[in-house]
Amino acid sequence: MNPIVEFCISNIANGSQESFEKLERDPNLDVLEYGCLSYCTKCAESLYALVNGEIVEADSPEELTQKVYQFIEENPLF
Repeated sequence: MNPIVEFCISNIANGSQESFEKLERDPNLDVLEYGCLSYCTKCAESLYALVNGEIVEADSPEELTQKVYQFIEENPLF
């Protein structure tokens, strides 16, 4: 089972698109996008993704990608 990384389409439009595209190319991740993840305050304030249901935030797309991989490494599914 692959880790699940979820993005809000509004957050992608606000700057996390580069991170979304990089993570989407990783065959070991299931990357999904939704119209809304109901974290509107987070979405307006920073770049973020849900990784296995947990919020991962960053200030830049590069940092978000790095933090997603770090979170997955520190929180294995099994």
